Amino acid sequence: MPVHYELGDDHVVWITIDRLEAMNSLDMDHFAQLRRAWDRFGEEEEAWVAIVTGVGNAFCVGADLKTYIPQITKLQQQIASGETSEIGGYRLDDGVKAVLRGWNIYKPIIAAVNGFALGGGFEIALSCDIIIAAEHARFGLPEPRVGLMAAAGGVHRLPRQIPLKIAMGMMLTGKHITAADALRYGIANEVVPLKDLMPTAEKWAAEIMECSPLSVQASKEAAMTGLGLPIQEALAKHYDLQSKLFRSKDAVEGPLAFSQKRKPNWTGE
Repeated sequence: MPVHYELGDDHVVWITIDRLEAMNSLDMDHFAQLRRAWDRFGEEEEAWVAIVTGVGNAFCVGADLKTYIPQITKLQQQIASGETSEIGGYRLDDGVKAVLRGWNIYKPIIAAVNGFALGGGFEIALSCDIIIAAEHARFGLPEPRVGLMAAAGGVHRLPRQIPLKIAMGMMLTGKHITAADALRYGIANEVVPLKDLMPTAEKWAAEIMECSPLSVQASKEAAMTGLGLPIQEALAKHYDLQSKLFRSKDAVEGPLAFSQKRKPNWTGE
């Protein structure tokens, strides 16, 4: 299966895109697999942090244009002629949900970018909370060069994460930037040699796991949903996970462990 999902005993999920022969580009079947992986991560109680990566010299280069465009065009035509949103197990929104457009997951996600992150692959990385990049990695939204646009979130996420002129320059030319540029612009959290990429991603995951999973999820929910609001509205807004956190066992365990000078035993309850 080209999209692997592995949940370890440490509550960390590894989601790996494995289409070495196609630089981890995705056709309809692979987009559907990736969507299901995110669904599973969001629903599994034992899954607290995800690390997404690719095999070979590419993280993901987006849609496999040779196959995906004909597939999605046929699906659109079939759906337009009927009343269903699903044909043969494939949904029209598999592609955008796979790159996390319209899918709010408040569990933390780390992108371990091992090479080219282009098009939909860059959109996946932009939707993650933390990006660790190998030194040779490259990022870009080249869709206009093939008559398309980064409509699965890239044209909206990129200008919100880096300076507008830099983002517009990338989007209007389709040019790539290096991992060093990504770090300088604030897209990447850390750039490391390839041999250190996975250990570094695991280190970040381990540091997250030192915190209460409910605290982390509540923090992400408040930060992301309040991001576009004026500060007073963001402060006054009700956040479901914040309420859940303050009613949880973890909210008792944390202060208790601190007072007893021991490591907390987080349960996510």
